[in-house]
Amino acid sequence: MHKMNQDFLIELLKTPSPSSMEMDIQKKWIEYVKPFAEDIITDNAGNAIGVLNKDAPFKVLLAGHCDEIALVINRIDEQGFLHFDKMGGINPKAAIGMKVEVLGFNGSITGVIGVNAQHHGGIKGDFELEDLFIDCGAKSKEEMEKFVQIGDLAVYKREPEILMDRYIAGRGLDNRTGAFIVAEVLRRLSDKNLNVGVYAASTVNEETNMGGAYFAAAGIEPTMAIACDVTFATDYPGVNKNKYGDIKLEKGPVLAKGAPINIKMNRLLEKAARSMNMNVQYELTPRATGTDADKMRLTGKGVPVSLVSLPLRYMHSPVETASIKDIEEEIELIVKMIEDLSGQESLNPLED
Repeated sequence: MHKMNQDFLIELLKTPSPSSMEMDIQKKWIEYVKPFAEDIITDNAGNAIGVLNKDAPFKVLLAGHCDEIALVINRIDEQGFLHFDKMGGINPKAAIGMKVEVLGFNGSITGVIGVNAQHHGGIKGDFELEDLFIDCGAKSKEEMEKFVQIGDLAVYKREPEILMDRYIAGRGLDNRTGAFIVAEVLRRLSDKNLNVGVYAASTVNEETNMGGAYFAAAGIEPTMAIACDVTFATDYPGVNKNKYGDIKLEKGPVLAKGAPINIKMNRLLEKAARSMNMNVQYELTPRATGTDADKMRLTGKGVPVSLVSLPLRYMHSPVETASIKDIEEEIELIVKMIEDLSGQESLNPLED
């Protein structure tokens, strides 16, 4: 990737964006997209949508959600320790001993997730989030309440890192990489002579309810929609590939196959990949995708959808890891597919 664009991805990854609190990252996304988008749309869900060729009747919606998993404060005890529940798919075992940034109503403060010393018995094998707590250094409930209230959110305090000039690691690659990818697709299409309208959406709330995707698709009424998300890489020790499939970093974008996916859209993506001699991988989504595609598909009269995913190691941990090469190839794949559209394509699988 061009250095400026990689810097934008790093900036997105540094910006806290827990589900329900995506405003700061959306403002940064809009500022990046504004110079090359014909129009910017926002809505009451909090989505940010960049538009090209808005008068075209054939509309392609790209959705990459910008929200990340988080902790939500549900109790402040008398000693000033914060107790929490999850906002999205938090893994309790990954939280032990982590630093967190508490996004308090009176400003952000640093805390640590406490853990019982091994000398005192350590932490037992079976535990839940309610067994953990955040220590911000407060001495009492009254002191803590000057900074934090019930319902405030916290994210892992973790800077993104580049590994071997090859991979990127950090918290929340799921799915701020997707918000980055749809912005980059829009940028690279901005100087093309397009036959279709393109709506690149940085969507909200995917980790909790996927409401952002529903708002976006219901408002735009697209001809087709592509969710740009992440999927489970299985190329590291301890993963059962017989059960979870064989998905590798640096082996290309991942296309979903299953009942929710429009077959003809997948064929368009595969055609684009072949024209560039690009490898693609496949995952199975027999009943549902678990992504924005599920909500977009069920808006209006129904929307044909596909899912293009980035292979990701260590999902929902503070050290999610993806390949820079895979990010670039996913951008190129979607750009090529859209660039080749005539605007006359039928997505009806019963029509030739």
